[in-house]
Amino acid sequence: MIVATPVQAAMAAPCLAPERPFLPQSREDMRLYADLLRADFETYIAEVQTYFRCLDEERARAFVEAREVVEQYGQFQHALE
Repeated sequence: MIVATPVQAAMAAPCLAPERPFLPQSREDMRLYADLLRADFETYIAEVQTYFRCLDEERARAFVEAREVVEQYGQFQHALE
């Protein structure tokens, strides 16, 4: 059984997608809550950019890890010869 180190576990933490902002159906409600809705949309846009960066970083980390695992598997196979 392979156990991840704390650093590996932290690096493999999931990227959490931001919650999609709510948009009321009625124009009246949109106007009434315009400041709150605008803030929610702007927060979402900022958070989704952070989310995309997290996904890019996780993808890069996973490729490095996979390459290392394949190399270790090769070493394992070689040791059995």
